[in-house]
Amino acid sequence: MKFDDKGLVPAIIQDADSGEVLMLAYMNQESLRRTLETGQVWFYSRSRQELWHKGATSGNYLHVRAVWKDCDEDTLLIRARPDGPVCHTGNRTCFFQEVPTETSD
Repeated sequence: MKFDDKGLVPAIIQDADSGEVLMLAYMNQESLRRTLETGQVWFYSRSRQELWHKGATSGNYLHVRAVWKDCDEDTLLIRARPDGPVCHTGNRTCFFQEVPTETSD
């Protein structure tokens, strides 16, 4: 993997069953290692500057089904099965707010 100058790569989380995009967060080498070893998703929190085991507080863990890297090896796609809502707001996905465009119906 090609980590950025802060040692991070973006990780897109996709529902392994529905294909729905659930969230985007960042991983460093340690969170990627823990994710691959444990089968549950770990991230690196840019705001708290620490590792973050997704679901440790909420109980809504993400169970890894597959990990893919893009052609440039600088972004990850993680297909996972969530235990519950993924977003901290309680929504199933973090992508629930549509941005209106001129072509929106």
